[in-house]
Amino acid sequence: MQRSGKLKKFILTVLLLTLCMMCSSCSQQSTSVKKKTQAVQVYYVNNDETAVVSESYELTSDPKDADAVIRELLGQMEKIPEKLEYEAPISGKVRLEKYALKDGILTLSFDAGYSDLDQTTEILDRAAMVRTLTQVTGVKYVSFLVGGEALVDANGKVVGNMSSDMFIYNAGNEINSYEKVQLTLYFTNQAGDGLIPVYRTVVYNSNISMERLVMEQLISGPNTNAAYPTLNPDTGVVSVTLRDGICYVDLDEKFEKDPYQVTAETAIYSIVNSLTDLVDVNKVQISVNGKTNVKFMDTLDLSNTFERNLEIIDKTQ
Repeated sequence: MQRSGKLKKFILTVLLLTLCMMCSSCSQQSTSVKKKTQAVQVYYVNNDETAVVSESYELTSDPKDADAVIRELLGQMEKIPEKLEYEAPISGKVRLEKYALKDGILTLSFDAGYSDLDQTTEILDRAAMVRTLTQVTGVKYVSFLVGGEALVDANGKVVGNMSSDMFIYNAGNEINSYEKVQLTLYFTNQAGDGLIPVYRTVVYNSNISMERLVMEQLISGPNTNAAYPTLNPDTGVVSVTLRDGICYVDLDEKFEKDPYQVTAETAIYSIVNSLTDLVDVNKVQISVNGKTNVKFMDTLDLSNTFERNLEIIDKTQ
């Protein structure tokens, strides 16, 4: 009887140990399944060299290891894309010699052959590289060196540090030319009751009207810690037209959902003041899905046109 009892205890112990090992294995498998790779967009140039296009890509490197991710993405932009209608931005005359990341600025050094690119191809290649690499954690700006010297534009001016919002991604649209412009965009102060001007240099293609460009940049939010957003970043621009000095801006329903605690006047005049900073715009008419009989934030009637308001600008900043 004693042997029988010991045998039962032994069998029970073995079963418990086996069960524990199985649970541990399942837990490890569950953890392995839950671990996901990070998806990013790798940008290319279409064969017609009229637009920047992108493909989703799963990183194999640790997203926290900036250097490893940079190497991986540079490698992807050097490879011939699987889609034959795409071109790798780092190929042909674009030969990368080295790179360095310091204080949030990723410097890419190219050989002198980079200077032989025509203007449109150069800007498209540059846009693809900047938009791809600024997705890396720790990379705020990308800077180009060509033959050891700072990259200059067609006018001989130093291009300097570039962020992704300098390039308007306009996939599928034919382009005529690229231009650089400095915009004055108005975002809110921390209290949400006053506007702060933010100056932003943007490289854009001539198919985009300046009025739409301002709206897209305003919706994307400030690129500085000194100001805060006024509009929901998911707001869609239905249409932007300019007639007789009045800019008609039609936004979708997401416009009525504010991302930050701002007054109705602050949100509206961030649009109005940003647009009327343009030479041809005197007044602004805002609508939501084509309707102007809207009370924005239940207080401000959008059926009226709005003119520039200097009183709402926060002069303490």
